Amino acid sequence: MTATRVRASWLAAPVAALLAALLATLAHFMDGSPPETIRVSHGYGLLYLPLMVMQSQGLIEEQARARGIPDVRVQWTVLDGGNLISDAMLAGNLDVAGIGVPGFLTLWSKARGIPRSEVVGISALSSAALSLDTNRSRIRSLADFRPGDRIAIPGVGTSLESVALEMAAAKVFGLEHYDKLDSLTVTLAHPAAVRSLLAARGGIDAHFASPPFSFEELQSPKVHRILDSTDVLGHVTLDVVFAAKHFVQRNPRLISAFLAAQREADAYIEHNPRAAAELYLRVSHAKLSVGMVERMLADPSMTFSTTPVGVMDFARFMSKVGEIQVKPTRWTDLFVPEIQGEHGS
Repeated sequence: MTATRVRASWLAAPVAALLAALLATLAHFMDGSPPETIRVSHGYGLLYLPLMVMQSQGLIEEQARARGIPDVRVQWTVLDGGNLISDAMLAGNLDVAGIGVPGFLTLWSKARGIPRSEVVGISALSSAALSLDTNRSRIRSLADFRPGDRIAIPGVGTSLESVALEMAAAKVFGLEHYDKLDSLTVTLAHPAAVRSLLAARGGIDAHFASPPFSFEELQSPKVHRILDSTDVLGHVTLDVVFAAKHFVQRNPRLISAFLAAQREADAYIEHNPRAAAELYLRVSHAKLSVGMVERMLADPSMTFSTTPVGVMDFARFMSKVGEIQVKPTRWTDLFVPEIQGEHGS
């Protein structure tokens, strides 16, 4: 073989490899594969533990690789409160997020029929007992609140705690007075509300808290519980995972990977509660003992599942009081086809 032919052969190999790589990259984008970065958010509390497990153990990336998507990078952020999460999703700053059921329903209804804004549920996330706690000895029931009292919740109007409080008020005072306590609510992130309630500073008289914040507050002899959300709502899904609908439609394999990763995380929490408690403390930086978090995870009200339960209870209430204009006819209207074979409600 002549020197010219050797050089030509030597050059042809990398050119062919480069061409193959370019064609593979083009196919990667043409077949609806996910972008390099997926932006996901979770909140502060224990209700978001499956997402924290998925983040810490790289489960989305692992499940994506198993589905032929080798280069997914997941970008995580912490957002708490339905208003903040919804705004970030509508602004195009998030792809997937954990959120309270009412915040999801509000955005789903508001964005229905607007292609660039529509959202869809991927799965249920968690269930637990919310606790309305107070440091005021005179407040023993909802009827004891006075004008000027302040109830801290993570987001006025659309947060899980905001709507749960309205549902409790409707049960006590009648549906026509569902908003009787709304004027007393103030937006405050859970960690800040705990500090304010325990220190009796900052003008907070009560806090509607999720675990672990409710458990932390009730350790204080100066704090007592007014009501438990399961008394009002029963054992229902409180938080869900949702996404921009156009993102889901473009990335079916990634959604499949996400669901598989979530189910893997749920199983991990169930079978490794101590390790899951330790992981939560590492991610959240909460000043709690591992044993306390383990006890929270063992509470019968605390469950992690992809199956939505009682989501339509929220939808019916929010529709009756005019908080959503478009009401789903069934729970499957809200979620991706991949979970519609489950026994949801």
